[in-house]
Amino acid sequence: MPDRGGGPSGPRIRVGRPSRRARTLLMTLGVLAVLAMAFIMFAGFWTDWLWFRSVHYSSVFTTTLWTKTGLFAVFGLLMAGAVGFNIWLAHRLRPPLSAMSLEQQSLDRYRMGIAPYKKWLLTGIAALVGLIAGASAAGQWRTWLMYVNGVPFGKKDPQFGLDVSFYAFDLPWYRFLLGFGFAAIVLSLIAAVVVHYLYGGLRLTSPGARATAAATGHLSVLLGLFVSLKAVAYWLDRYGLAVKSSDFKAADNWTGLRYVDANAYLPAKTILFCIAAICAALFFATLWRRTWQLPVIGFGLMVLSAILIGGLYPAIVQKFQVQPNEQAKESPYVQKNIKATQEAYGIEKTQVTEYPGTANTTDKNKLRQDADTTASIRLLDPNIVSPAFQQLQQNKGYYGFPSTLAVDRYKGQDTVIGLRELNLQGIPKNNWINDHFRYTHGYGAVAAKGTEVTPDGKPVFTEAGLPSKGELGKYEQRIYYGEETKQYSIVGGPQLELDYSDDKREVETRYEGKSGVNLDNPLNRAAYALTFSEPQILYSGAIGDGSRILYHRTPKERVEAVAPWLTIDGAAYPAVIDGRIQWIVDAYTTTNGYPYASRTTLGDTTADSLTNSQRAVVAQENQVNYIRNSVKATVDAYDGTVKLYQWDTQDPVLKTWMKAFPGTVEARKEIPQSLMQHLRYPQDLFKVQRELLTRYHVKDPQTFLSGSEVWAVPKDPTTKEGTAVPPYYLSMKMPGRNAQDFSLTTTFTPNGRDNLAAFMAVNADPATTDYGSIRVLKLPTANPVDGPKLVQSRFNSKPEIAQEINILSRGDSQVEYGNLLTVPLDGGMLYVEPVYVRGGGLKYPLLKKVLVTYGEQTAFEDTLEKALNVVFGAEPPTTKPPADGTVQPPDTVPQNPTVKQALADASKALEDADKALKAGDWAAYGKAQDELEAALKRATEAEAKAPQPKQ
Repeated sequence: MPDRGGGPSGPRIRVGRPSRRARTLLMTLGVLAVLAMAFIMFAGFWTDWLWFRSVHYSSVFTTTLWTKTGLFAVFGLLMAGAVGFNIWLAHRLRPPLSAMSLEQQSLDRYRMGIAPYKKWLLTGIAALVGLIAGASAAGQWRTWLMYVNGVPFGKKDPQFGLDVSFYAFDLPWYRFLLGFGFAAIVLSLIAAVVVHYLYGGLRLTSPGARATAAATGHLSVLLGLFVSLKAVAYWLDRYGLAVKSSDFKAADNWTGLRYVDANAYLPAKTILFCIAAICAALFFATLWRRTWQLPVIGFGLMVLSAILIGGLYPAIVQKFQVQPNEQAKESPYVQKNIKATQEAYGIEKTQVTEYPGTANTTDKNKLRQDADTTASIRLLDPNIVSPAFQQLQQNKGYYGFPSTLAVDRYKGQDTVIGLRELNLQGIPKNNWINDHFRYTHGYGAVAAKGTEVTPDGKPVFTEAGLPSKGELGKYEQRIYYGEETKQYSIVGGPQLELDYSDDKREVETRYEGKSGVNLDNPLNRAAYALTFSEPQILYSGAIGDGSRILYHRTPKERVEAVAPWLTIDGAAYPAVIDGRIQWIVDAYTTTNGYPYASRTTLGDTTADSLTNSQRAVVAQENQVNYIRNSVKATVDAYDGTVKLYQWDTQDPVLKTWMKAFPGTVEARKEIPQSLMQHLRYPQDLFKVQRELLTRYHVKDPQTFLSGSEVWAVPKDPTTKEGTAVPPYYLSMKMPGRNAQDFSLTTTFTPNGRDNLAAFMAVNADPATTDYGSIRVLKLPTANPVDGPKLVQSRFNSKPEIAQEINILSRGDSQVEYGNLLTVPLDGGMLYVEPVYVRGGGLKYPLLKKVLVTYGEQTAFEDTLEKALNVVFGAEPPTTKPPADGTVQPPDTVPQNPTVKQALADASKALEDADKALKAGDWAAYGKAQDELEAALKRATEAEAKAPQPKQ
């Protein structure tokens, strides 16, 4: 049908053409604008490529880029082709003549208006929907890579007998394809209806048939395709029941089939699939019958069936079959959920044992002796003592420590460690050169014994001074990459950097590492000037040969960039390994497609009283129902080198990503032994597991449904925010163990009560054979044991303790409670809490008192040893008696003269170190530490060479 035209025509108004110079100027400005926009887009791409190449993970960039590009192109073209083809087909099937009616006459002017631009409109509409669809598909790059690289889990779901990989890797992709198909058909249907109406194929008020035969056939096919996809959706919904979350009083975020799902929804979905398939066939049949009657009836029946079979019938089953006997009906499905949830979160091997909660011995001497051997009680709270590190070891205002320090092990001793990182707020004068060229890095690690303090309550530093000296030996102390290092720096060029300064001099340096991106050509400089919105990068004379720009400098940021498929733990921690400071980052693989396993929101589960701007929660809104600590990553504090190590060798999700990004993750056997000594069980995984164990520590579905054994993570009694108590690292010996293990511990209370329900500990030392084993001590309900809140209340309510607290709080002093540690001891629970005082002109807390309680006994003393003596009414033996029971007087014990002199030298070195520490003379302190180490070495060697007494 020729496009109808017409309408009044008036006199044309001639508009003067712009001059040739103006046209040239406008064209030039247009070209420049296009080039500027192109360079802006190119700059982001180019700087990303340069950065990935600098860290030697360019394969991650290229794989991600080509995957996104491929998805964008394929699905963009498919959508553009589908919509464009249906617009073209509707125009092609327009009737040769339109009815002479007011409706068609009013449409004439629209047909006339778009006639000259039909091809452009067709191309523009197709391109627009193609771009939108392509961008949406590009965002599914993770789904696609998991689908094409998925490996089997080796476990089948209990309902359909399919491997878990179908739900984790395949089903999400099928759902995306289904959603894309629905979008393509709906857009095509809308476009076809508009074109058919515009060109007379559909009529609302014109006489005669409301639709031509061609329009009827075209729209019927589209509707048939839509209903066909609905049939596919019903079929996939059957499998979706295994990973569907629902409200269920037995557990939050319950996932998997329940009785009503298996016996009502599942049959309903199968029936609706069949009805939808028949309905689709009726729509396709209109190509021959040319009538809408049967398809409309079929579609109406499908909608009615969806309401009755898919909605009303399950409600009837729930009301009249399930509710009268819920426990019996739901128990088989609850059992499946318990089993799947425990497997998905790695808590299926949790050892739950009964624990009396009261001392199983009355021997005070034994209790007192066991208190010393059961745990290395950490008095130095890493969450409180950062100001002490800051005040005593900051040295310069442009250095700083994180608000929460790390706990590690050195020479078998629990150690609190922090790095002296760069603090831009403390720079004497902030300007572009100082902020980005002069002050570029922190300097040195500072460490202190976790179990000791000085007589006046200060940390006992084992590594201190500037440069740092002590037990950590020699290592590269410059810190270019750290948790607080968030600005970019330009190093290695003409401008020298401040290395460190003491009271006498400033030491300068020039970065010699290979990290960062070269700024040795105008293209790179222009790209980074645009990326960082800093034009001086383009022309500054401070940038020259050898200049390199460092950015993405926090450990978490670097690991997230090179492994975007990992979920990163909320906190990295430093360790000195083989002469380098390494940041250790725990990373997780997750999915929310594990059938029957209940979901959890990581942001809610990992939040506690220590969550702050430094230690962020993991993936705030990320809901998962499977998690593994599958990767241990390291980031070198000097050159930023990122290494990813496979930790969980059985994790199918990690194997899938290793197939997608080959060569990015090194095998577990490549982990150096020196690094292995500093790895630990991650806190965020532990917090997720403890949250699940509040319900999933039981195996009996009847008990699970009754809720009688539900626990809760207690609130932190030392804070007023009402947030969860954090887990604590502690070297301790669990009941039944022969030696102390570096452990991560927490407590549980009964839901709604404050007494202690259970104690949980996981072996956090990978050097042991049972690393990761979770042990839970379940306390009796008949004889309640005080939980953390009640213990804290007991501390605060004792008149003599309250009086001393008031004395400590006088004036401008402030009392701060440290970590409330819980230790199982001979059947009972030992609670220890350090008490710090900040005030009297001091800007940092000092450990002044120790609170200890065991059973009904409570003590508040100056030292842990005194407090334990008071609580148990006994003192530990000064020497261990020989096996025959005789005790040899000290003056009769033979001693090598060399050993005796070496020990005397060691004692003097300790005194010198203590004096130097109090005086703040770090050079003398370092010298005394070296003398101490040398003296102890001489004593050890002399003792080894001495003849041993005959047995």
